[in-house]
Amino acid sequence: MDQPVDPPGDDSTETVLGITRGDRLVVAILALASLTLMAAHWVQLSGWGTRPIEIDRIPRTPVGFRLDLNTANWVELSQLDGIGPTLARRIVSDREQNGGFARVEDLRRVHGIGPRTVDRLKPWLTVPPRP
Repeated sequence: MDQPVDPPGDDSTETVLGITRGDRLVVAILALASLTLMAAHWVQLSGWGTRPIEIDRIPRTPVGFRLDLNTANWVELSQLDGIGPTLARRIVSDREQNGGFARVEDLRRVHGIGPRTVDRLKPWLTVPPRP
């Protein structure tokens, strides 16, 4: 029997492991696109080529506001670093039961506040003189 003969130069039906030349070309293009996207993603995640922005080098400024310890509610107090909602509620409760604070150092009478906490909070708290 005569076997069909492919025309010369037409190797589109030639297979390697059952994969035609066109299929190999598609796989190669997809692999190249995947590698390109992975490399771009790696560059983005690594921060390669970036430099610090100017805001990172701005010096710290002094505190621009202060809370009045005798009028601040627990929500305002809980915004301070190191004071959570529970401790803020204790401060307000102590103020209601024992009267206002004469100075910031009087915070030590509240359960859970020690000298280090008072020192850390002093820049953000004030007790204005009573009329």
